[in-house]
Amino acid sequence: MAVASLSSQPFGHLPGGESVEAWSISGWGGLVVEIITYGGIIRKLLAPGRDGRLDDVVLGFNRIESYLDDQAYMGAVIGRVAGRIPGARLLLDGNTYELTRNEGRNHLHGGFQGFNRKLWRVASLDESQHAPSLRLECFSPDSEEGYPGSVSVSVTYTVTPENVLRIRSEAVSERTTPLSLTFHPYFNLGGDSSGSIAEHQLEVHAEEFVAVDEHLTPLGGFTSVTCNNDFRRLRKLGDAIPQLFRNHGDLYRIRRTLDQAGSCGLVPAARLMHGPSGRVMTVSTTARYLQFYTGSGLDGTMAGKQSKLYERFAGVCLECEGYPNGANDPAMGDILLRPGQLRSDVTEFAFSVI
Repeated sequence: MAVASLSSQPFGHLPGGESVEAWSISGWGGLVVEIITYGGIIRKLLAPGRDGRLDDVVLGFNRIESYLDDQAYMGAVIGRVAGRIPGARLLLDGNTYELTRNEGRNHLHGGFQGFNRKLWRVASLDESQHAPSLRLECFSPDSEEGYPGSVSVSVTYTVTPENVLRIRSEAVSERTTPLSLTFHPYFNLGGDSSGSIAEHQLEVHAEEFVAVDEHLTPLGGFTSVTCNNDFRRLRKLGDAIPQLFRNHGDLYRIRRTLDQAGSCGLVPAARLMHGPSGRVMTVSTTARYLQFYTGSGLDGTMAGKQSKLYERFAGVCLECEGYPNGANDPAMGDILLRPGQLRSDVTEFAFSVI
């Protein structure tokens, strides 16, 4: 029987000499998650399969140097704002803020030095035998990457006896500023070195998505899903990916009932299944949107934990977030964090077997 525990070990040093730690969280149900303090990265996630075997189901690297060179946001906390902000510009309270343009004319995933590039501080540990957890904190100063106001952020990773990885983020700011975090693990339920996600099946609880231009910039407004990007029923990714725009995946508005429409409660967002291993991952969140990403940008130049190159579609991302351009288009979802306000969101990845 598995034992719930929390432990750490060194994971190298940053160029400035700062130490990076790897924290392992083990739950009673067998789920094991490893987090490194650089980027708050989910480096390893061991989940049981149909035969009880534990496999590592997230992509990642064995050395800190690989994460420093990584451009795929492998496993990291993303912020201040996840996704693309068109024109890298904010119009806020009558002022214009120019953000860093790190993807053409757009601002993507918080800029060049987003939360994925920060060394997070271990704020607290809960070594409870029921559900051990790790709380990390970081600080983003005023004007970092062009954003107004300083922001203090914490992320708490908890592993429950039911094999759920619960991630809770909290943030406060001394000035009004946009904030919309997400988490960017690449999942392959067959194992991180098992190759393509083509045999996975995906279900997304959404009837609508946000259309994008040729640069994947969100255009605003909702469009009903079509036969190309409709995942309301389980659909094999090997069949679906060729029909997706640029083989990339879309930003979906997560379905909520009329009773849930005005709430920020936890609702199911997606389900990912892998028949050969029997693994199922269910994603639930308080966020309004789910960005489905197929791993189309992986190009076979990065060697993973088993020294195997990560080719295109080696892992799938299911990123729960707010609307990226919500500061400029609040009708699509207000993402502004105001002084005196505590922003708290939860995303859960629950693992089971069929």
